[in-house]
Amino acid sequence: MPTDPRAPRSRRERPAKPALTRPGIIATAVRLMRAEGLERVTMRRLAAELDTGPASLYVYVRNTAELHAAVLDEMLGVVDLAPVDASGDWQDRLVQLLTSYTMVLYDNPGLGQSALVARPSGPGYLNLLEAILALLNEGNVPDDRAAWLCDVLLQFATANAAEHATRDRDTAAEQDTDALVAAIRNASAENHPRIATLGDDLLSGPGADRLDWGFHLLINGALHTPRPTDNNR
Repeated sequence: MPTDPRAPRSRRERPAKPALTRPGIIATAVRLMRAEGLERVTMRRLAAELDTGPASLYVYVRNTAELHAAVLDEMLGVVDLAPVDASGDWQDRLVQLLTSYTMVLYDNPGLGQSALVARPSGPGYLNLLEAILALLNEGNVPDDRAAWLCDVLLQFATANAAEHATRDRDTAAEQDTDALVAAIRNASAENHPRIATLGDDLLSGPGADRLDWGFHLLINGALHTPRPTDNNR
């Protein structure tokens, strides 16, 4: 006689759920992000995916911010670190490395915005930081400047990716950008002479060129700008 599918099943008849682990939780969060976007990766949504309660996840991840930081760190594992050991100009190789980091954020909309406030501390972030410092050391950037420059370079890359994601996914942000472009192009030469003169340049250049130039600007600026000390403040 066939079994009524609506009949309650004994717990002993149900397949055992795999044990929760932090790596397993993060792997599921990464899969959800790729399928649905980072904004959908919440503790509640993740718990449903893992067939457990949100309270069970807090044993392994304190909150959504820590979860997103762990997702970011996992994604940093695909950043191309090969430029560190390649040949060629150290600055160009550092820019290649930083561009790879930026592209990881570009390819995962929402990750760039999260990265503005996330504080990853896993192997992905540490490997990226070590690679940047190694190339700065090769370029004879003083250690104290290199230490601060890492933060500035990553902030620049992250902000660029966050802006890119917002502009591409948020209709209101795209409309704001269009309004700004129109305002610059129609600026009065009488009231805003410099904007009228430089309007085309203000809006020129592919994003990739601006990104590349920005990285070189920051690196060269650090080479010629000592860190403040008690004696030169």
